[in-house]
Amino acid sequence: MCTSAEGLGMSTGPAPYQRIADQVRRLIESGKLRAGDRAPSTRALVRDHGIAMATATKVLATLQQEGLVHTRPGVGTVVGPAPRQPAASRSSGPSSHVRRHSSPSSPVPRSTSPSSPVPRQSSTGVSPSSALSRSSSRRVSQRPAGPAGAHPVGGGGPEPLLSREEVVRAAIAIADEEGLAALSMRRIATDLGVSTMALYRYVGGKEALVLQMVDTAIGDFPFPAERPASWREGIETVARLQWSAYRAHLWLPGAVSLGRPQALPNLLPHTDAVLRAVSGFGVDGSTSLSAAITVFGYVRGVALNLEPEARAEQDTGMTADEWADHQSDQFVALIGAQDLAGFRALDFGGSFDFDYDLDQLFEFGLGILLDGLAVKLQRMRAPLR
Repeated sequence: MCTSAEGLGMSTGPAPYQRIADQVRRLIESGKLRAGDRAPSTRALVRDHGIAMATATKVLATLQQEGLVHTRPGVGTVVGPAPRQPAASRSSGPSSHVRRHSSPSSPVPRSTSPSSPVPRQSSTGVSPSSALSRSSSRRVSQRPAGPAGAHPVGGGGPEPLLSREEVVRAAIAIADEEGLAALSMRRIATDLGVSTMALYRYVGGKEALVLQMVDTAIGDFPFPAERPASWREGIETVARLQWSAYRAHLWLPGAVSLGRPQALPNLLPHTDAVLRAVSGFGVDGSTSLSAAITVFGYVRGVALNLEPEARAEQDTGMTADEWADHQSDQFVALIGAQDLAGFRALDFGGSFDFDYDLDQLFEFGLGILLDGLAVKLQRMRAPLR
C-alpha cells in the first residue's frame, strides 16, 4: 500500500522532479559535476530516487531548458549548454535541424560522471551498469552531408547530415541503456539534435526502426570464415552467436519473434546454417525448419532472462547467487515441511550452494538440446520396419 505524499497525490512543496533537479543543479554549481561530465541518466535517476521514468525524464528536461545540460549523440545527457550551431548548418532546408557535436572524422568522446558507481560483475557475467548502459559501445560519428553519408527513405530536398546507420545506432544506444520501452522517435531525435519528423526519412516508423535495430545488432556478430567441421559444431556456432548478441543487447530477445518470422537479412544466414547442418540427416523440409525454430526458440527463451536479472540485480543490489543465499533458510524450511524427496536428494548440506550462472545454464541446455536433436533426427531418417 502506497502511503507517500506523492503516491496519494498530496502536495508537500516542490514537485519531486523539481527537488531532484535542484540536487543535480547543486552538483553542477559546486563543481562536482563539470562541463562535459555525463549527467545522471533517466535510469540512474529512477534507481537512485525511486521515481517513475516520466518523472526522471522531466528532471533532465528541466535542466536542459535551463542550459545546464544537453544531449550528445551516442553519449546521452552531459553537463553544459548545447554547442552553438555552425552557420553553415543553419541554412534553409532539412539540414538546418542538425547540430554538429563532433568533427566528421572522430567519434564523440564519452565522459563519465565522478558520481557514477563502479560496476560490479554479476553471477551472470554482466554487471547491471554495463548491461544496461552500453550507449558508447558502437557509436558512429556524424558525417557531413553528401551522397555517401545520407540515405533517406524518401528523396527530395537537401540531404540532412545523418545516415540511416547513425539513427539506428542512436536507437540501439538508448535501448541498451534504458530498455526498448524507453525508445521513442522523439527521444532519438533529441539525442541526435534533429526534428522528430526528420527521422522518418531514414528509418520509416518505429516498428520499421526496431526491425533495423534487430538486424544491425545481429549483424555485429558475423559467422567465422571457416566452415564448421560437423553438423553439431554448425548449430553450436549459430546458438552461441545469437547468445552473444543477446548478451550485448538485453532488449534484443524481446524484439525478435518466434511465431512470426521477420524479414531480417542478417538473421537469415543463422537459419540457413541450421538447415544445412540438419540436411545431412536426410529429413524432410518441414522437419528441418522445425529443428531450426527449436534451436532459435531455446536460445531466445534462456536469453529472455538476461534483462530481468540485470534489472533485479540493479534494484536489489544483490546478484542471483546472493539473492539465493538470502532466501536459503526459507527454501530449506519449505522443503523440510513437505515431502520433496527430489530436493532432499540434492544434498547441499542444508543450503542451496548452487551457481546461478545463465551462461552455464545456457551451455548445459544447449548440450541437452543437441543430444536430443541427434536422436530424434536419426530416428526420423531410419527406414520403417
